[in-house]
Amino acid sequence: MQAVQQLRELGGLDELAAFVTVAEAGSFAAAAKLLGRDASVLSRRVSQLEERLGVRLLSRTTRRVALTEVGAVYCRRVQGLLEELASASREASDSAAAPQGLLRVSLPVSFGRQWVAPLLPGFLARHPRIRIDLRLTDRFVDVVAEGFDVAIRVAAGPQRDSSLTTRRIASYRNLLVAAPGYLAARGAPRTPADLLRHACLGFTGYAAWPDWPLIKDGRRETVRPACSLVADHSEALLAAAIGGAGITFTSHWLAGPALRAGTLVEVLPGWEGTERGGVYAILPPGRLVPTKSRLFVDEVAGAIRAGWAR
Repeated sequence: MQAVQQLRELGGLDELAAFVTVAEAGSFAAAAKLLGRDASVLSRRVSQLEERLGVRLLSRTTRRVALTEVGAVYCRRVQGLLEELASASREASDSAAAPQGLLRVSLPVSFGRQWVAPLLPGFLARHPRIRIDLRLTDRFVDVVAEGFDVAIRVAAGPQRDSSLTTRRIASYRNLLVAAPGYLAARGAPRTPADLLRHACLGFTGYAAWPDWPLIKDGRRETVRPACSLVADHSEALLAAAIGGAGITFTSHWLAGPALRAGTLVEVLPGWEGTERGGVYAILPPGRLVPTKSRLFVDEVAGAIRAGWAR
């Protein structure tokens, strides 16, 4: 902020650019053609700069201008400054065109392992100048304070922090699943009330726990199962369900591979959780999203579209 204030006090970029162009072109008319401006505008800007500095930078005649001794020294310094600014702008543009640098990403543990980790080799091969610092945690990180470029969140409700940039990249539903062998041995429940007579596996991290709120065609029922196993880790319960331990209530993104493989089947088809959740990409505030962040989010969203179990 101090440098910006000093630039305003000593002459804005428009005034500096006008001064250097006139000095290099040798006249206000020639400089006006180069910049596509009116010569009177350039003259006014140079006069404002001289007034602010309290020195005469140009000696003016009716046909030509020349640098004063102070103006020549000042012009060399300002030319260097403008060249540095142009170089910085080019570097920023080149970075956008060829994404590079460190990308810090926060992911939920299960979602990150299942849906994002397999994408990373291909992503890094396509973008060799990007490096990734991946953090797997089920904690909601503070994107800005902890210096993350992207955080992926899997949540039951919308993300309401208006100070952040949020993109919803997928929706998911909660459903009941069990192993075919378990259902063959115990019989498949026909109604939600039948779940009370089955071995159930409960995820204590579910927002409505210990209840399983269900809906089908607008009809709602809530079941509070007597669980033979509870855990705070959804993958552990999914493994137990695949092993035939009972029925569990889980997200379709987590159960999707097992459902496709046939090691799990849906229980009470048509009945699902009352709330649909979402997968969100959370980014620091700002209208311009860095290319490396946008590419990563697009990669995750594309993988979900291609592989999500509907």
